[in-house]
Amino acid sequence: MNIRVVETAQQLGEEAAEHASRILQEVIERQGRARLLLSTGSSQFEFLKAFVKQPVEWSKVEMFHLDEYAGIEDTHPASFQAYLKERFISHVNLAKYHLVEGNGDIQQTIERLNVAIQEAPIDLAMIGIGENAHIAFNDPPANFETEEPYIVVELDDACKRQQVGEGWFPSLEDVPAQAITMSVRQIMKSKVILSCVPHAVKADAIKRTLENDITPLVPATMLRSHPNWTLYLDKQSAAQAIRSDSVVNE
Repeated sequence: MNIRVVETAQQLGEEAAEHASRILQEVIERQGRARLLLSTGSSQFEFLKAFVKQPVEWSKVEMFHLDEYAGIEDTHPASFQAYLKERFISHVNLAKYHLVEGNGDIQQTIERLNVAIQEAPIDLAMIGIGENAHIAFNDPPANFETEEPYIVVELDDACKRQQVGEGWFPSLEDVPAQAITMSVRQIMKSKVILSCVPHAVKADAIKRTLENDITPLVPATMLRSHPNWTLYLDKQSAAQAIRSDSVVNE
């Protein structure tokens, strides 16, 4: 585990974007293509803004999407499909991309994604951490056992409150009850994981992620068991858990 603490969310996004770019280019040079997994949410704004400007051979990158609300149209303001199209896909020339479609036949969507994701390993996964310490939409207590790549999950109230707090929905009642998400085990199969987690609202989640034993009650603790995980924090998100002399830099 590597932990990198910087001053601001903007600096975090820029440094993580450069790091992610280097990884992708090294993979492309070694094997001719790369597979990328992206997360969404307001914590990823700074990263994605910097990432699309990186000198990556995007035409050799295949992108996967982590999660989406069940039953939501891609025209909804909270749709993560729309989020990725606006903030990433429209800015780069990808070889291929796989979006999680929340509307339509959910089982058919899961089957399609499960086939595609198992064709080859994910080379780089960008995995955020939620205010309730979820990864993707694996809310506590998360399923650490299933081998299914994509699953349907129930969203807990803490997760729903985060979505309302970030402005995606007007009220708790408007947040869908379920989501389609990549499972924890599938996330952990990624070769490299980088986590961009800025802002003060994430400080408690970071504290619990770093100080608890690995437990489904704090899903992000599972990331600590990955052999190649880097956690990017800003001063605000690191405030409750990190001392300056305990930071491990690359």
